Amino acid sequence: MKIGIEAQRIFRKNKHGMDYVVLQEIKELQQMDSENEYFVFVKPGEDRCVESSGNLHVIELKCPSYPLWEQWALPRAAKKYNVELLHCTSNTAPIWCNIPLVLTLHDIIFLEPRDKQNHSLYQNLGWFYRRWDVPRILHKCCRIITVSNFEMENIISKLHISRERMAMIYNGYNDWFRPTDDKDCIYKKYIPEPGYFFFLGNTDPKKNTERTLIAYSQYLQKSEKKRKLLMADLDKDYLNGIIERNNIENIRENIVMPGYIVNKDLPYIYNYAFGFLYTSLRESFGIPLLEAMACGVPVITSNTSSMPEIGGPDAILINPESSSEICDMMLRLETDPAFYQQKREIGLERAKLFSWRKTAENLLSLYQSIK
Repeated sequence: MKIGIEAQRIFRKNKHGMDYVVLQEIKELQQMDSENEYFVFVKPGEDRCVESSGNLHVIELKCPSYPLWEQWALPRAAKKYNVELLHCTSNTAPIWCNIPLVLTLHDIIFLEPRDKQNHSLYQNLGWFYRRWDVPRILHKCCRIITVSNFEMENIISKLHISRERMAMIYNGYNDWFRPTDDKDCIYKKYIPEPGYFFFLGNTDPKKNTERTLIAYSQYLQKSEKKRKLLMADLDKDYLNGIIERNNIENIRENIVMPGYIVNKDLPYIYNYAFGFLYTSLRESFGIPLLEAMACGVPVITSNTSSMPEIGGPDAILINPESSSEICDMMLRLETDPAFYQQKREIGLERAKLFSWRKTAENLLSLYQSIK
């Protein structure tokens, strides 16, 4: 079978969640499947992270914008290469395409009420595009994949899609996320000393950055250790607004913001952290949750959406809308060594249930079922 995979953004340098998911799926399929022929459609970029091989062909399509690339260039290329099945991997797909479609719908946040404080032009344009595209393509999809049971039930309920057309395939994590020594002190590129709290917050309201920083302020007032907080990729003006609104000036000198952390350095960042804060209001899966557990760092995460499903029944679960709960758990990790070690070991075992190989095996089985 000739299978097309849309992977528009995997060659960009600063990748995000959906980019990593399809990249790892492609790499696993490339290694394990010698029977089908794959055509991976990408936009040119500086990080050539996949190369063509015997039965996998990387096809670069030049187009000035995301919508034009997907709606015009992608279906034309799929037709040119006689693709029999086209897998669109990032929530949207071409509307005018007569090739059988598989869609990965990671979430339907774009259909949920919006936080009016979100003024990111990039996020707003993406929101409008998804709201325009998704209702027009769902009925054309042979199968719709999502990444957790929570999200599958959410999609079935809100979009009234039959359960038979849905498929749930968990994400995985890379095997370099494991307990390891940092002989080259790579973590020092980002923060001088180990034993910090790590938080991947940003300006997206669902990441719950403001409440988490309020919790950190409370932690600093009560802790004897007063550990630093490493935050990746956060706008400084946004941070200043949070500090001023909530009168939490005490966090300023304790926060380290090095900007974007490249993926290959993340295992060392996790390993040398004391704890990882994954306090989102909503996640459809949560790959960072897995990565941190696999590295042996205790994770404080939310009791909402998919996070209890992925973290497991013994995860450290808090109400993400309660800054005091987040603070209390940070302090407990710091003052209760037995609790700390127990949660570390639970996370290491839980992470073993997931892998990109399992993800790719389930994906291949789904492709074959559509023959």
